[in-house]
Amino acid sequence: MPNRILSFILIICWTVCALAAAADPFIGKWKLNPSRSTLADQIMIQAAGENRYTLNFSGSSDSETVTADGTDQPGIYGTMLSVTIQEPDTWKIVRKKEGRVLLTAIWKLSKDGKTLSDAFSGNRPDGSTSNTNLVYRRAAGNSGIPGTWETTDVKVDAVSELEIRPYDTDGLSFTSSDSPSPKKVKFDGKEHLDPGAGASLGVAFLGHRIDEHSLEFTSKIKDKIAKTRQITLSPDLKTLTMVEHVAGQRLPNTLVFDRE
Repeated sequence: MPNRILSFILIICWTVCALAAAADPFIGKWKLNPSRSTLADQIMIQAAGENRYTLNFSGSSDSETVTADGTDQPGIYGTMLSVTIQEPDTWKIVRKKEGRVLLTAIWKLSKDGKTLSDAFSGNRPDGSTSNTNLVYRRAAGNSGIPGTWETTDVKVDAVSELEIRPYDTDGLSFTSSDSPSPKKVKFDGKEHLDPGAGASLGVAFLGHRIDEHSLEFTSKIKDKIAKTRQITLSPDLKTLTMVEHVAGQRLPNTLVFDRE
């Protein structure tokens, strides 16, 4: 009899959990709508001594200071970074990890000093490459490449998808097509260490539900805020809008998804 009662209780619990998950309107598969989405990016470059510069890129809670002599030097997240000043108005940036080139960028300053072009080439883990050309506008600084640069010209991947699944009691798991490692967030108002691969990097999430159709969560890296996301569903539950505020970046990212 005790075993039958225990089994009955477990069945009820599983049923309640399944119904709760099914009732959560965020759960499902979503496809990015590029025409309605806007991505921003920011680069901060500051002089830090003779031929030395401190760089901070959007999405990173840490800055990195290197000598611009073309040599590989320790960067963020276990990478090596090199900066080569080919001309006063042309810099070459190379980032590596474990000897493998992750990205190469050529920065070119316009003649009037108001814009900075970035010819960016990234190497994916599968061996393929992606090439992007961006133009940044000066937000701070007077002359030369050092300064703060902003752009909203980042191209949005038209095939980007997002899958949201239930996680734990009141949590959600977010898996995007460009990042196989899911973000598992509990929306209980408390900070939790990432239960996945990010734990080794000190990644943590803090989430809460604003109302039935709105929620917010913050990503931290080693106790520093990296990004805050506000996620809202349309009244018909067919559109999901994610507004991302990246630490240190003035302009937010707005990603609009349609339910699949």
